[in-house]
Amino acid sequence: MLRALLRLKPRDIPVRVALRNSFAVFAPLAVGVWMDAPTIGLGMAIGALQTMFADQPGAYALRMRRMLLTALIAGLSAGIGILVGQHTAVLVVAVFVFGFAGGLVVSLGPLAARNGLASMILLMVCANMGVAPAQAPGVAALIFAGGLLQMLMAVAAWPLQRYRPERFALATILQQLAITARTRPDASQPSPTMQAAQDTLLLLHGQHHTRGVALQSFRIMAEVCERVRIDLLALADVHARLEDAKARELIETLLKQAALVLDHLSGAMREATAPTRAEDDVAKLQALGPAFEAARVNAERTRDQRLLRLATGRAAGLAGQLRALVRNGYWASSAGQIKAQQAESRLPPALRPNSPWITLKSNLKLSSVAFRHALRCGTSLVIALLLERTLQLPHGTWIPMTTAIVLKPDFGGTLSFGAGRVAGTLAGLLVGTALIHYAMDGTVVRLLLLWLFCFGFRLTAQMNYGLGVALLTGMLVMLLSFEGYAPGEALSARVVATLIGSALAMLAYAAWPTWEGKRTRSAFATLLEADQRHLTALLAGRVDVLDETRSAARAARTNVQASIDRLKAEPRRKGNRAEAELTESLLANATRLMRAPLTLEAQLREGASLPDLPALADFSAAVDAALGAQVRLLRGTGKFSEIPALRPHERKLAESVPHEHDVAFALLDASDRIADSLDTLTHLLRRGGAQGNKTATTVATPVPG
Repeated sequence: MLRALLRLKPRDIPVRVALRNSFAVFAPLAVGVWMDAPTIGLGMAIGALQTMFADQPGAYALRMRRMLLTALIAGLSAGIGILVGQHTAVLVVAVFVFGFAGGLVVSLGPLAARNGLASMILLMVCANMGVAPAQAPGVAALIFAGGLLQMLMAVAAWPLQRYRPERFALATILQQLAITARTRPDASQPSPTMQAAQDTLLLLHGQHHTRGVALQSFRIMAEVCERVRIDLLALADVHARLEDAKARELIETLLKQAALVLDHLSGAMREATAPTRAEDDVAKLQALGPAFEAARVNAERTRDQRLLRLATGRAAGLAGQLRALVRNGYWASSAGQIKAQQAESRLPPALRPNSPWITLKSNLKLSSVAFRHALRCGTSLVIALLLERTLQLPHGTWIPMTTAIVLKPDFGGTLSFGAGRVAGTLAGLLVGTALIHYAMDGTVVRLLLLWLFCFGFRLTAQMNYGLGVALLTGMLVMLLSFEGYAPGEALSARVVATLIGSALAMLAYAAWPTWEGKRTRSAFATLLEADQRHLTALLAGRVDVLDETRSAARAARTNVQASIDRLKAEPRRKGNRAEAELTESLLANATRLMRAPLTLEAQLREGASLPDLPALADFSAAVDAALGAQVRLLRGTGKFSEIPALRPHERKLAESVPHEHDVAFALLDASDRIADSLDTLTHLLRRGGAQGNKTATTVATPVPG
């Protein structure tokens, strides 16, 4: 709880976005007050406030679509709330339906979850406004208009900076690739470009992306970036295994030069200028080619000679990929005109947004976290609503509103949001009280303070929820003052209601918790299934599906890490700390498993082929069987005896591969490391199961190489 209150996350909202969003809240209220119609301005301000969090990075068309959807949901929820607010029985049913639906849509992602929360809040707030049902369409229209204003301001730069989001997305991934080149991440750690690559692919290939010839260049660059990542990781891996000091220094020089190319190309993308500096750097990088060949010839150890042979190929491949990035960088802007260099890129199925109806249908079962959260949320909101109407506290709407905000699908989220909301409200009480006495004398002052609080809330809500709530408290006090509510009464009533609502949410979760410990192994099993599909395709030479399978594995790895984080946030119970540490060790070795064949994968992508050997097919079948058995074991349907040992199959393959084959050394190296990683995973699973999740079972066994 203390960590959640004190921790400041990195700020992910640019100042210009916070200024734009807060101005869209301030402006309609200021105009309404100036025209002596504060109620109209207040309605639009509420709509703009609800919509501003949908202003997230992305293509302009996608941003416009999701902000319009958020504004529409806000308006409809407000209208329904006014219509049913005077009939408690009908309102109870509506609150349960909205609570259940708002809880279930967390399965569709953060934006859907935020819209679900906004619909619950507006339904309950508007139900208690005492507005006549005949005015419901007008209030709904005002709230929608405020959201529409927020959306128009977010996309106002579209004609002038049409491809800015795409350029910045690619600049981010190029910058991350430069970091990879400089730091050479350990094989057990995921590449820092993983999430950036995932976000960029979704942005450039999503179903709502902008269309145009320039966008084709962005897509080509995004795909080339994935190949650059593979080459960088393969070179870093060779560097870690070389014994020749001069050869290691040569690879370091190459990687530093590649980092310069990527840095300069990233800067050119952000500034929408020609990447001339990056082009000069690529020429210097290509000049290192002969030095690699000389180092291979002069190497004293046979193993170093083989590794340098791989490094030479990777260096040439990296130079070619960087040339392609620079070439396309000249056209990656709205002014660029490019020729079609490849067929229309398609989004791999692993990255396509699933049909929301199919996703929701698959979560309509008691074992689903989203379904349990939906039931918990709907029931808790009904209890909060009945409690509010029974107690008849001033501003009692904050009781169900706080319950909706605090209650999350996981223990850590509920605890941290509850603590943050209580602490933030108390801090806001102190700030608000001071403002009441010293700064509430004029309308202009109150309007400016509202803008300041809204700006601070937008800027800091993702950094620290408690700080954001403190600023939100001051903003709501200012908003309510334009409706004629006494600020002191609003502050004290909000504190009482917040304490009741937060306590109710925490009690609801405690009464029917969903512990992450029951899901972590299932998430890891899903990761191993994705790894299984990738390795099976790789060992079969199916280069055409490798992008799809690796993307799926990357997404599954992200889910495992998120599950571990949620598990760590839970109380110490039944060995869940040991389970988290065990899963971290398993995840590290699974990452090594996917890093093992990178050099082989890079050669296959360049047109090389695997030898047609029965031993290779036998090894591939053994890898598939081992991963399948490990998945069944994690899900409680298999036994340790079903997991085959990989080493005998790897030895048989090593004896069969002709050493003169183009990919001989890469294949032997990959098979050796795959066998090591899989046998280590089996060893960790056996220890974890045999010792009953004791902490001692979680020490990862080092993987050779």
